[in-house]
Amino acid sequence: RRQATEYSTSSSDDEFESKPSLTHKVTLTWKQKDISSLEKETKQLIKQEELKRLHKAQAVQRQLEELEERQRALETFGVELERELRGESDSGTKDETQMLHEWFELVLEKNKLMRYESELLIIAQELELEDHQSRLEQKLRERMAIDGKLKGRVCSNHAHRVPA
Repeated sequence: RRQATEYSTSSSDDEFESKPSLTHKVTLTWKQKDISSLEKETKQLIKQEELKRLHKAQAVQRQLEELEERQRALETFGVELERELRGESDSGTKDETQMLHEWFELVLEKNKLMRYESELLIIAQELELEDHQSRLEQKLRERMAIDGKLKGRVCSNHAHRVPA
């Protein structure tokens, strides 16, 4: 009877010991699913942010091109106005005071466009920095994931070893 009792006790001990490992495997499976879904969500968010930055950069580029056209038009108008002020032009219809007023308005508009151009260039630089930061964060996440996998392998190797 003792042998039967000892045998049943040891077999129930074995069953008890194996249950936590099954639970551990199920927990790991759920954790792995959670991690992979989080990774997918993170990748989608990163892609969305990247597309937002791209659209914003394209808008900034269009605005810079429009700005350049306006600056060229102002430059052409300014050159003609300066000729009239110097008396090099044939049109004597405008009063000198009126031409000076137009010239000062032109200078003010040109300065305003230059400030706007500076702002757009700062925004473009900011977008480049955000993109660079995003790429660095992605590299960091990838390296941390690799380190986590290596750490998981080392831990599982230690868990599978039988104490001597």
